[in-house]
Parts: sequence; C-alpha cells; structure tokens
Amino acid sequence: MVGTVAHYVCVKTETVDFYSEGARLRGFLHRPDAAAGRLPFIVQGPGWLGLADAKLYVPYHQAFTDAGFAVLIFDYRGFGESEGDRGTISPAWQLEDWRSAIAYMRSRSDIDAERGAIFGSGGTGGGNAVLVAAAEPDMRATISQVPVADGRDWLRRMRGSEAEWTDFLARVEADRRQRAATGTGVRVHPRDEIMIQTAERRASSVKADVDSRIPTAVPLSCAQGVIDYRPIDVAPRVRGLMVVAVDEDAVTPTDHAKALYDTCATPKKLVMQHGTTHYAAYKQYASDVIPMMVEWLRQLVVEAGRGKPARAAEEVSVGHVQAAERTPA
Repeated sequence: MVGTVAHYVCVKTETVDFYSEGARLRGFLHRPDAAAGRLPFIVQGPGWLGLADAKLYVPYHQAFTDAGFAVLIFDYRGFGESEGDRGTISPAWQLEDWRSAIAYMRSRSDIDAERGAIFGSGGTGGGNAVLVAAAEPDMRATISQVPVADGRDWLRRMRGSEAEWTDFLARVEADRRQRAATGTGVRVHPRDEIMIQTAERRASSVKADVDSRIPTAVPLSCAQGVIDYRPIDVAPRVRGLMVVAVDEDAVTPTDHAKALYDTCATPKKLVMQHGTTHYAAYKQYASDVIPMMVEWLRQLVVEAGRGKPARAAEEVSVGHVQAAERTPA
C-alpha cells in the first residue's frame, strides 16, 4: 500500500529517486514555491519504523520550507517505496542510506551543497541524526528529537525484569545459531518482540497513517543491530547539535538525550519539554519547539559565521516545570 503525500502550502513537492549501495531509494523533496537560486537543504530519515510520507512530519517540513530550506525525506531501504529486503531494520544500512541522500542533494544544481543540515526524530531517527552528523562533519547543523543514544540500554529498559532481558538475549543468540546451521531464522513483530510498546504507544494515533504499512514480521537478527547501536560513542565529534527531549520520557529515555547533549561539542542546545509525554509532545509544544528549530538552522546554516548562537551551550525548558525541578537562583 502506498501512502499519500500531505498537502503543503506554498511548497513544491517532487518525488525523487536516488541510490544507496545499489538499492534505489524513494524520497520526497519539498522546496519553497517561490524559491530562486541554490537553496540550503535539510535531509531527514524517518524515526523507528517510520515512513517518509508520515503526517507527523508535516509541521516541521512546512516550517523549514517557509524559512527557505529544501527538505528531503526518504524511505530507508526495505521500507515504503524504496528497494531492499522488506522490513529489515539495519542501523548500519540506514546510516549509509542517509549519507547517500546527502550526496544526492549535493549533486543537484538547485541545491547549495555547502549549506546542509540534518534532522532526525523519534528513537533511532534521533540517534541516526547524531551518527550521520559525525560521519558528515561538513553539515552545518543537526537536530535530534527524542533520540536513542545506546540501543542495548534502550531495549533493556523496555523489559520488566532481568529475567525477561536475559531471555531476550538468549533468543537472539539461539536465532544466530539457527541461521548459521540452517540458513533461515526466526521472524518477530518489531513492536512487540524487539521494541516493547508502552501503553501510550498502543493508545496513540499519532502514527496511524503509517502503522498499517509497517511490516508485522521482521528477522529477529535485526535486534543485534539495535543492541550494538551507540550514537553516544560518536557524539564528541558532533557540533552544532540541538537535542529536543521530553522530561520523564517512557519511550526514549530522557537521560539518553541529556547524555548526547552533554557529550557533543559546542555550539549546542538542549530543549527539555515538561508536563507532557513522548507522543503528546509532538503536537502539544510544536508552536514552541519548531520555531526554535528554525532559528537554530537559520543561525548555523544560513548565516554561518555571521549568526552564531547567543550561547555556546544553552538549555531551555518548555512547559510547566515542577518546583522540585527548578534550579535555585
């Protein structure tokens, strides 16, 4: 089933194809309707089990194009309309796909290859943004929203007990041995047997437009790539990073976002959203957070050295902060 690209205002949307390690990838390139000259650009890969045409991303893309950016969002190989092994979740592949998307944008005559930025949202979407930024140091700015910094720790916290975690690791190892002996492995539901859905995720409709198009069975072997996933290791090589987090996030641990912010180089900014939840925050604080994103991109990508952030490192709170959380003056 193919999704429908959302309607944008004063935006030209083009379906584009490019290649990553021989696989044809499909994406959507959004540009300001009245654009003239070579545009600064943003490249986004979807979040965990996300698709390029998700309605969740529309407010961000609208704001970015309103600010004069071209925005490319694409489907990773194996997902959506891109080629590749269907439903295979590989952070290593996703990193290469993202770098190929950047190379594609830099190859276009209507894009300013020197003025690029990275945007990633939602679990591995936010974590991938950090990995890509480390691999592509010439990109001028990065925004990582509700990221995962350590895949092993992320999956461990989803399990209710040490016994459940040990059992999961044993299943992954047993599958490895079965694949080595027989050439075939076990397939599992990615949201119930690799990631464990929270009650909020089960009740949320924020991704309803893509949920029916996400595979319900993926190789259990994909779990190893998530276990080995560690954007935190490359964070010291990343500068120009804005991290957007949710306080007491039950889906992507808040301390993962804080660790990425603490570890990365300056300039950097942390936006902490209070009094909300992982999925509710997307809409609840959009009017606060999205303009901050646009300003970050404007300063670091468009103005570059002429428009440095007011502070080398800045932490901002959005929403109601409980009294116990406030730092004394």
